[in-house]
Amino acid sequence: MKKHLLRSLAALALAGGATLAMPAFAAISPGTAAPAFTTQASHDGKSFTLSLADALKKGPVIVYFFPSAYTGGCDIEAHAFATEAAKFAAAGATIIGVSADSIDRLNTFSADPSYCAGKFPVASDPQGKIAAQYDVKMSAAEPDAKDVRGQAIEHGFISRVTFVIGKDGKIAAVFSSEADHLHPQEHVSKSLAVVQQLQAGKAP
Repeated sequence: MKKHLLRSLAALALAGGATLAMPAFAAISPGTAAPAFTTQASHDGKSFTLSLADALKKGPVIVYFFPSAYTGGCDIEAHAFATEAAKFAAAGATIIGVSADSIDRLNTFSADPSYCAGKFPVASDPQGKIAAQYDVKMSAAEPDAKDVRGQAIEHGFISRVTFVIGKDGKIAAVFSSEADHLHPQEHVSKSLAVVQQLQAGKAP
């Protein structure tokens, strides 16, 4: 029987001081088989079809859900993953970001040298179907929400939670900003520590 870890998300600060009230959720826990998914993603400005199963053939996968491209915490997180991308690669791990952003927004974000910088793909989950498979909730779009560029954000917001998936397809670790009191950048450092442990043959 699947065990669940109760989680909750706090408000996400956006540009201009706007906040988004994020719903409580119960993320699937370590030891659970990671739900497979296939969706449109962007890598360095180019869209393609991304499959979790294909990524797992190469080694562990970090699937990190984030509320929206071009918002404060998400920009910090993407930049941190890009900065540490070589270390993840050295540990045999693949990074995949997932948000409800359209593929057009992600094409820009994935190539932006200040954020993803072409270092890893970001996948589009506009209806929150992938998030729902992982028991991560998505809030409705917020009226008048804008990103740091002043552009309207017209999609819903997926909770910030990171899953480290072992090559065996099982979840090795889960990190939630609210439940674990994590800064976006800590999702990166903690995920890196887990994949390095997996590489060394140690349990996280």
